[in-house]
Amino acid sequence: MAKIKKLDTRLANQIAAGEVVDRPASVLKELIENSLDAGASQIDVEVEVGGTKRVLVRDNGSGIAQEDMALALDSHATSKIYDLDDLEAVSTLGFRGEALASISSVSRLTLTANTIDQADQGWKAMSVGRDMEIEVTPAARPKGTSVDVEDLFFNTPARRKFLRKEKTEYNHIDEVFRRNALVSFGTGLSLTHNGRVIHSLRACQSQLEKEQRIAKLLGQPFIDSAIHLELEHSGFKLHGWVAQPTFSRSQSDMQYFFVNDRVIKDRVVAHAVKQAYRDVLFHGRHPAFVLYLSLDPSQVDVNVHPSKHEVRFRDSRQVHDFIYRSLHKVLADVRPQDNLVDGVQSADNSLGAQAANPLGAGQSAGQFSQSERQLSQLTQQQPMGLAEPQTTYTGGQASAGFNRPSSSGFSPAHQQLYTTTDDVTLAPAEDGEIPPLGFAIAQLKGIYILAENEAGLIVVDMHAAHERITYERMKSARDDEGIQAQPLLVPVSLSLSEKEADCAESYASVFMDLGFELQRVAAESVIIRQTPVFLASADAEMLARDVISDLLQYGTSDRIMNHIDDILSTMACHGSVRANRRLSIPEMNALLRDMERTERSGQCNHGRPTWTAMSLAELDKLFLRGR
Repeated sequence: MAKIKKLDTRLANQIAAGEVVDRPASVLKELIENSLDAGASQIDVEVEVGGTKRVLVRDNGSGIAQEDMALALDSHATSKIYDLDDLEAVSTLGFRGEALASISSVSRLTLTANTIDQADQGWKAMSVGRDMEIEVTPAARPKGTSVDVEDLFFNTPARRKFLRKEKTEYNHIDEVFRRNALVSFGTGLSLTHNGRVIHSLRACQSQLEKEQRIAKLLGQPFIDSAIHLELEHSGFKLHGWVAQPTFSRSQSDMQYFFVNDRVIKDRVVAHAVKQAYRDVLFHGRHPAFVLYLSLDPSQVDVNVHPSKHEVRFRDSRQVHDFIYRSLHKVLADVRPQDNLVDGVQSADNSLGAQAANPLGAGQSAGQFSQSERQLSQLTQQQPMGLAEPQTTYTGGQASAGFNRPSSSGFSPAHQQLYTTTDDVTLAPAEDGEIPPLGFAIAQLKGIYILAENEAGLIVVDMHAAHERITYERMKSARDDEGIQAQPLLVPVSLSLSEKEADCAESYASVFMDLGFELQRVAAESVIIRQTPVFLASADAEMLARDVISDLLQYGTSDRIMNHIDDILSTMACHGSVRANRRLSIPEMNALLRDMERTERSGQCNHGRPTWTAMSLAELDKLFLRGR
């Protein structure tokens, strides 16, 4: 067996560097964090060849004193913690005291700093792979610090060969820069690559200035569709921007979460966000957000991973619930009228672009611009809605789910706003104000409702919209007094497999909670005696089969309760108005009014958009009017 011996300092530092420095981007991360900890109001970054040749970071922070220059490049040396208590409540981004030592062990590093205002005299220290004693010499430098890292991994060829192409390494550099720019709003930052200025960001204070920075980094479509939030509860504060569900991504590349100004990736956080978006996001799509969580530093352990991108919460369940409930409420409160800016749709929101990419990263379908955050204050009415489901007749066809108005009809030209009374009669509103989704003017192919609002044209997918309305009502009923059931005049016999019949019998109590009464009468036969009131007109047999299928999928009673909303979503789909159903104008208007007051009405239960809009200016552009 080989003898045990102590590693020399150089080799130990190179091994340690592997935990902190794996590519140029990790060098940049450590250097920018040091600059921010130093209180810099301006940070300038220059990189060459994706950072493999050079990474230079200059700041105007507090600088480093002459007597500390050599020590700054030594291992386990830091000004940010002095005892264990400091480590228990870390309030700085860097704290390990390894970054500069690790970087200098695998590069040619030059450190220049000055701590005195109004003086150009600073000090310089150089290190070439930690092969020599560090000598501190005078150097011209205004107050602040410059760290120049050249030829990364020049002395560790095995590490250098794992670096990727210049473009790949630069993309990682750019991402690190974005993350820091998204959290350090009070600091101006610039990024130059191979002599070309990529980003030049001024310090910003107001919300509008912050949103302008975000738009530069993530694109204007994100901020146009974003909802700003600021919530506080039980020592937690969550603020930032979340994109509406119709702005989604094919991958999770626009998700930035900061804990006490430190960018992190955490499974607790990820799960809470995913749950909040669960029934408003189209399958396979990912939400976009820039969120900041603030809490007592003693309640979070940042000393979990060498690169400090993971944390451990003292009470992860409480953090999860706070994030989930906050985002769930914000997304639920979005209404069509909240997406209006002075009643005019953003000219960037092209219907043609939406048709080509209805769920893509551009301007979200069915939403108006919010970039100025000056939402119009619309008078809240009590318009006619979809009341208790009942069967009415329109044009000779059975029509379930809408109350038949006693009025004989309505002319869109009069722009009347209907209100509900106890006997479900209609009365035009006195002020004649046009509601956000306007008034119905026609039905297209038995699928879409065409409406006219103050800005232009509204197109609504009637099934998707009614599905969401039914779903939200069922959830509210379940939470308030339980889902009401209605006995069937003629019970329905259902032929099932023995496995399905066993499921129906085993979960009889779950079915009762959902408004069903199923009675097993044979090994492969069940009788449906009552169904939910909300779904009185639905096909009872198909509805019961789908619920049984969901119960079989979730398996255990615990999983069933965790997925009860998914089952309600399936049920709501059965009770919604179907394609090729002819609706009267008042019925269409009833649906529009319900959409305006229903939570999450911008998406159906499966995350598809329920409506889209097109301004008159966009229509004029299509037909070359005014040219």
